Amino acid sequence: MIRSMTGFGEASASQEGVHFSVELRSLNNKYFKASIRLPEHLQVLEAELESALRRRITRGTVTLTASSTDTSASAAMDINHHALDRYVEQLRKVGAVAKGELTIDVGTLLELPGVLQHRVDEEARLQRARGVLSQLTETACEHLLSMRRREGSLLVEELESHRDAISERLVKIQELAPTVVTQYERRLRERIKAMMIEAQLKLEPADMIRELAIHAEKTDIAEEVSRLRGHIDQFTDLISNGDGQPVGRTLDFLAQEMLREANTIASKSPDEQISRLIVEVKGVIDRIKEQVQNVE
Repeated sequence: MIRSMTGFGEASASQEGVHFSVELRSLNNKYFKASIRLPEHLQVLEAELESALRRRITRGTVTLTASSTDTSASAAMDINHHALDRYVEQLRKVGAVAKGELTIDVGTLLELPGVLQHRVDEEARLQRARGVLSQLTETACEHLLSMRRREGSLLVEELESHRDAISERLVKIQELAPTVVTQYERRLRERIKAMMIEAQLKLEPADMIRELAIHAEKTDIAEEVSRLRGHIDQFTDLISNGDGQPVGRTLDFLAQEMLREANTIASKSPDEQISRLIVEVKGVIDRIKEQVQNVE
């Protein structure tokens, strides 16, 4: 079953006082494009998470937004007492501080370089985040793909409706096609008869047959109708494809080929009814072209 390229998925979990969440959004794109948004301390995981997305998603612009909130005691940074003492020692040598004219603000001291340091177990925390975010990304992908499949089912229904509309009009066109030459022959005989009576001339049957053969060849649309019907059969196979392979690009190309055949029929047939029907066919194909842009 075909899949849409738009979707949403999310997943979250808490581990050892840290809450993690992953949110995925996907939009149309001819190719695969990933946008990864991570907290600064987790940005080293960007390449890994993008690879995980590539394994599951073939086409579309996918935005992954991850966050982590640490509410445990381990979230606190360590104070480098040696660095802090050194700063205080130097500040006490400042005259204004020594005289009590200037006070030392503890909050400002903590912002000085080297005073606050990450805990030595930072690598262990990163490894924990790697495992959790990897699993959450897989879960969010499942939710996103599920939504894309649901939207794909709706797309199939619409595409099948458009296919049936084209097929119905092709049946009518095939019924009308043989009458084109017959009608032309009737009109041609009437015009020639009037001209021959006026000029008192005689028309050779061979000349009439030659003229009709030339017109029949110029207006013969049987080949184009056959190719268009073949495209519709292939279109049916693609939208009912159950192997899960992406077919969006193939459908887009096929819609262009269908429009090409419809344009040729329109240019070759002088019949008013056929022209009206083929205009309707082209309109339906245009709607197909718009909708397959959202097929993976």
